[in-house]
Amino acid sequence: MAKRTFSTFETFLIFLLVMMTGVTVALLSLLFITSGTIENNKDSGFLTTQSPPATQGSSTPQGSTLTQGPADTQGPTATQASPTPSTPEPTLFQNFSGYHIGVGRADCTGQVADINLMGYGKTGQNAQGILTRLYSRAFIMAEPDGSNRVVFVSIEIGMVSQRLRLEVLNRLQSKYGSLYRRDNVILSGTHTHSGPAGYFQYTTFVLASEGFSNRTFEYMVNGIMKSIEIAHTNMKPGKIFINKGNVDGAQINRSPTSYLWNPLSERARYSSNTDKEMLLLKMVDLNGDDLGLISWFAIHPVSMNNSNHLVNSDNMGYASYLFEQEKNKGYLPGQGPYVAAFASSNLGDVSPNTLGPSCINTGESCDNANSTCPIGGPSMCIAMGPGQDMFNSTQIIGRIIYEKAKGKTCKPALGYSFAAGTIDGFGSLNFTQGTTVGDPFWDSLRDQILGKPSEEIKECQKPKPILLHTGELSKPNPWHPDIVDVQIITLGFLAIAAVPGEFTTMSGRRFREAIQEEFATYGMPNMTVVVSGLCNVYTHYITTYEEYQAQRYEAASTIYGPHTLSAYIQLFKVLAKAIATGTVANLSTGPEPPFFKQLINTLIPNIVDRAPTGKHFGDVLQPVNPTYRMGEVVEVVFVGANPKNSAEILTHQTFLTVEKYEATSATWQIVHNDASWETRFYWHKGLLGYSNTTIQWHIPDSAQPGIYRIRYFGHSRKQDLLKAAVIVSFESTSSTFEVVTAL
Repeated sequence: MAKRTFSTFETFLIFLLVMMTGVTVALLSLLFITSGTIENNKDSGFLTTQSPPATQGSSTPQGSTLTQGPADTQGPTATQASPTPSTPEPTLFQNFSGYHIGVGRADCTGQVADINLMGYGKTGQNAQGILTRLYSRAFIMAEPDGSNRVVFVSIEIGMVSQRLRLEVLNRLQSKYGSLYRRDNVILSGTHTHSGPAGYFQYTTFVLASEGFSNRTFEYMVNGIMKSIEIAHTNMKPGKIFINKGNVDGAQINRSPTSYLWNPLSERARYSSNTDKEMLLLKMVDLNGDDLGLISWFAIHPVSMNNSNHLVNSDNMGYASYLFEQEKNKGYLPGQGPYVAAFASSNLGDVSPNTLGPSCINTGESCDNANSTCPIGGPSMCIAMGPGQDMFNSTQIIGRIIYEKAKGKTCKPALGYSFAAGTIDGFGSLNFTQGTTVGDPFWDSLRDQILGKPSEEIKECQKPKPILLHTGELSKPNPWHPDIVDVQIITLGFLAIAAVPGEFTTMSGRRFREAIQEEFATYGMPNMTVVVSGLCNVYTHYITTYEEYQAQRYEAASTIYGPHTLSAYIQLFKVLAKAIATGTVANLSTGPEPPFFKQLINTLIPNIVDRAPTGKHFGDVLQPVNPTYRMGEVVEVVFVGANPKNSAEILTHQTFLTVEKYEATSATWQIVHNDASWETRFYWHKGLLGYSNTTIQWHIPDSAQPGIYRIRYFGHSRKQDLLKAAVIVSFESTSSTFEVVTAL
């Protein structure tokens, strides 16, 4: 083997990595003690145990666990109220044919500054403002007599963490008793890569998040809870319709060479190497008035690439935005009764960047097994499109998905390729995809810092070369979950399979087919099975056995080994059989996942905000122009304060408003807020607590001519000597400006 050489830059990165890792491990060893218990089985790959049973009916929930072996007003800081033992249910009308349906939506954005964005794993990709707010969308469906009910929540975050799910279930139990439980509640992440991190408890994700942020965690939990509470309160009789249709022009397979490892006979059954099918649930009341919809479609929300620093919901969120704006006319984004969720499915190898991967320095294609360029290597290989920039691409893909949903008429252990990233966002170091042989340098560095992986895990994970043996690491807490919830909820002839990770295209196809066959075998033919991705806990990717051999990114991130898909299929078949045969009550209760008490706090400290001498928070530093045309960008710069302070204020609704003066009533009317796609809120962090805020309004062609202004709402952190820090609200207004049709 030729001697390995490193560039000056790589040498510097290696030195920095060693120093940071050494300091971190030393501090963790001193400061943190593992809390909680984990069920381990060191003799086999997977064991199955089932959660408490549910009552049978046409709306049937059932959960399971999997055990893996080693392999708008401003205000003071809000405090959480004491939980009440139970909340009375709304009176339900019973004599009708259909379901009781409740829908709800609530803000779950969390921090928009001083926190890592979750998804790409790129160091330095911290939030620095907001493009759109993030929402939790809840749907409750119950039998006419209210006896059986299920809850599906689609959340605009990277993925659902086990800690998030456990806390939500705990609060639901405190408020509603046994009404909403582990077996009938599904929490699903949309998988936007532009949402805040910091809400995990397993060490791999805590380190990727640069610490645990209780501020963001609480904001997310409260948003999820509020969406469920709204849905619960608003339940009414209605009907649910289902339909399917293909979506063209929105996706490509980002690992086509891995897909080709699947048997030719299997591939020949499908016309595409991605799942193009969209499944749609439409909910209406008994008068036929729309209540909401849930759509499942396989696509990665990565139109916003890893150069982005604005919190947003990406392409699937934009589809929700368009649909809700269409249905909730006269309401601002995030408001109005209609709720539209575009949920994740088997998106593991599916990219929205339809122009495909190319070398950004030469323009030539890099659609090869290693996703690397002749000049510059993998860091130069990036997938683009279909728009002029990532904002435009997000809108194009989101609109394609929205148009398809709108147009339907309804009938009643991490490998080396993990560090390499994907064509949607390359990794930071010199790893390439398709690696099946370890690197002596990185192996040695791993062994010195974290210890050597066992022969057992190396043998089990073959042909994956072990970069991080996370299944054998337990300090300060386990690095990956050992207890994983799997769940099926049936609704008539629809089975929603809640999977805890990212299934690839062919994995999803095999999985759906196996569950359908199991239902049919035991007397439930013609079941429609939908793969609902990133639910309840995150376990990275699930490839087919054949794709695993290629060891591209998705395979290297299939942490439980080459037989992961087979194990999930086995588990879900057990659930399908139990539902079909009415033997759910016979399933055993599984172990409860741990809830760790000692976590690594965020590495970014809270510091006092400061305004320049002679200035106050909110003072205008760069004013607006007096006149603008449609299509131009209004920009104003204020003396700012850290936006993360506002995440501590649960009543905070927006950082900005765009307001139009109505002469007839002599009032200012809000036309946009920070959830509007047309606005952008940038925070520029300076030194020693100084910062500026830039607010932009990209004037749409639909804007009405007239007099406008922009308002800024923020919170500063203040701390007097020997006193606790306090959060102080402030607001400011730009000078007025006129929007005209032509200059």
